[in-house]
Amino acid sequence: MKNADQTLKHRRLIPVPDWPKHHPWPPLGGLRHLIFHANTNGFDKVVKRCGRRVLIDEDAFFSWVESNK
Repeated sequence: MKNADQTLKHRRLIPVPDWPKHHPWPPLGGLRHLIFHANTNGFDKVVKRCGRRVLIDEDAFFSWVESNK
């Protein structure tokens, strides 16, 4: 039997201010715009909130981009 930790896929959650360190697009201002309108543009599936920190689920972001061509 496999260990539960081995079967879980680790997702990278990137804090909004650190997004430009990992990806050149969208710029920070554009990302904040998407977050502000998350309830109307479907971006709420990408945003994870942990207390006051706002994190971006990297896998969910690229899935969202593909579905919103």
